[in-house]
Amino acid sequence: MDEPLLKYFKEGVMEAGCDEAGRGCLAGPVVAAAVILPSGFENNLLNDSKKLSEKQRQKLRPIIEEEALAWAVEMVSNEEIDQVNILNASFLAMNRAVQKLKVIPEHLLIDGNRFRPQSHIPFTCMIKGDGRFYSIAAASVLAKTYRDEWMEKIHGEYPQYDWAKNKGYPTKKHRAAISEFGITKYHRLSFRLLNEQLKLEF
Repeated sequence: MDEPLLKYFKEGVMEAGCDEAGRGCLAGPVVAAAVILPSGFENNLLNDSKKLSEKQRQKLRPIIEEEALAWAVEMVSNEEIDQVNILNASFLAMNRAVQKLKVIPEHLLIDGNRFRPQSHIPFTCMIKGDGRFYSIAAASVLAKTYRDEWMEKIHGEYPQYDWAKNKGYPTKKHRAAISEFGITKYHRLSFRLLNEQLKLEF
């Protein structure tokens, strides 16, 4: 049984939860969200987005967007990921989301064990924070749903890669399509795109 999510890390401080989606994908952007929830926010369904079904995430997204004091979603493209590496791209996406917030938070709750801030806002890293704090869970839902939507949209350009289903993650079908059809403008060239490391024509 999961522990109930916590409403805050520091009482009386305006906290923004931050999380990203798409770090392990072979194609598409990494997407991050930052969410400031009101102090009394509660929702029995909200949890780490990985523990929720697609239907549950879609149900939660408008609730989060309507009830949050502020929220923002930003992305870092596959080209930028190749330039700066995926860890730095994840930090960059979270920083962009924080900078886009209409309300300036007093503290950031970052999902994960590392962060490189681009502001003077104090932060705390939370391992598995998306399953511990409402604000990070809310950010994880927004990041995941916006990224999934983006991948479904570009699926129309390259249907053979099955992005509507795999969202760019390294499934067997996705790797087989890379092997057969090569790469697209959305693939991350700095990632290991094929298990066998077949030669790809860039």
